[in-house]
Amino acid sequence: MMQDITFANPELLFLLVLILPAVAWYILKHRTSESTIQISSGQGLKKAGASYKYYLRHGLFGFRMLAIGLLIVALARPQSSKSWQDITTRGIDIVLALDISSSMLARDFNPNRLEASKDIAIDFISGRPNDRLGLVVFAGESFTQCPLTTDHSVLTNLFEDIESGMVDDGTAIGMGLATAVNRLKESDAKSRVVILLTDGVNNRGSIAPATAAEIARTFGVRVYTIGVGSQGTAPYPVNTPYGVQYRKMEVEIDEQVLRQIATETDGEYFRATNNQKLKNIYAQIDQMEKSRIEVREYSEKKEEFIWFALIAGILLLLELLMRSTLLRSIP
Repeated sequence: MMQDITFANPELLFLLVLILPAVAWYILKHRTSESTIQISSGQGLKKAGASYKYYLRHGLFGFRMLAIGLLIVALARPQSSKSWQDITTRGIDIVLALDISSSMLARDFNPNRLEASKDIAIDFISGRPNDRLGLVVFAGESFTQCPLTTDHSVLTNLFEDIESGMVDDGTAIGMGLATAVNRLKESDAKSRVVILLTDGVNNRGSIAPATAAEIARTFGVRVYTIGVGSQGTAPYPVNTPYGVQYRKMEVEIDEQVLRQIATETDGEYFRATNNQKLKNIYAQIDQMEKSRIEVREYSEKKEEFIWFALIAGILLLLELLMRSTLLRSIP
């Protein structure tokens, strides 16, 4: 059912004012004009009333004015929309920046830090169906694994394909954050977020973490940083002549830098020491970032001018037919 009418060219409706002087001129003309006929006596005409043709002649002028008015309305292009509905949706763009250096294979998480981080991140993605999400991975350098998308099945598949060793080893935290911010700088979302997860200390890359944080703040990007690793020591993979072996090594996470990044960008730093704590951290971020915006959804506008033009054409045609038949003038 049609609920609203708008006009594409509303300024043309002012032309309707021109009908008023035309009506005034017509009334004035018929009041001042007189016709004469010579007869011997008007006695027989006193009882005769005005015929239907008298009224039809004035009706023709009414048809014409109405047709002109309808044509003006048609030129203003009336448009209808059938339905309006207020809905609530998420207005958030999120890029996950994931460390894939070799140290992420440490087994203080089950089965290791990288696989645990992937599984929990995938659960996080599935819980945000209305948001755009993207993925950046980094080690000695960084690259975009998936740009911002609402196709979460594609993003999930790309997450599952991530492996340590895809890029040169190392930990370029600054580069990873800068690449993630670059994916968000053109976003017009209400909230723009980076979730940066790492287990080490920045030791590679041409952009320092502090510089990347300044860039994020400039573009209004909030950064949540997560340090992944147990307290004390953890079994790290080490290449030996006998293959990969796991040795207990000290866990080194630059928590000071991660806190600075979070503080600089109005985010928050978290420390995950096991699978459950990491899962709880993602759940906390999920709740913190569920800001809502109201969106007015409406159906596509439909042009309605054709009906006004059609009725105007019928009225003009009716006037022409009546002038040529019932109201034809005698020369």
